[in-house]
Amino acid sequence: QVQLVESGGGLVQAGGSLRLSCAASGSIFEINAMAWYRQAPGKPRELVAILANGGNTNYVDSVKGRFTISRDNAKNTAYLQMNSLKLEDTAVYYCNAVIRPTIRTPSTHYWGQGTQVTVSS
Repeated sequence: QVQLVESGGGLVQAGGSLRLSCAASGSIFEINAMAWYRQAPGKPRELVAILANGGNTNYVDSVKGRFTISRDNAKNTAYLQMNSLKLEDTAVYYCNAVIRPTIRTPSTHYWGQGTQVTVSS
């Protein structure tokens, strides 16, 4: 079994910073990519940032220059550093990882439970 556990969400004033963490545990042979999504009330879930195995990153335009995705391979943990937060960043943030549990199994998408980020004025 593979589990993703997010932490680091909370309430922050506009202009502030938060760092989200996503720790993967369980049967893990290989992690191919890790990403952060978010979903605001009444809106579809959107990809915020993705970090592939080769180190390539991609961000949604609205967070470029403010958010940074990173990963500690030794800890199987991804981070999302969020700076200069805006009211419109308020959402539930979900971690997603493409993980190959064993050498005999294919890679699969796994999701965390989500962590609330609320930006206040």
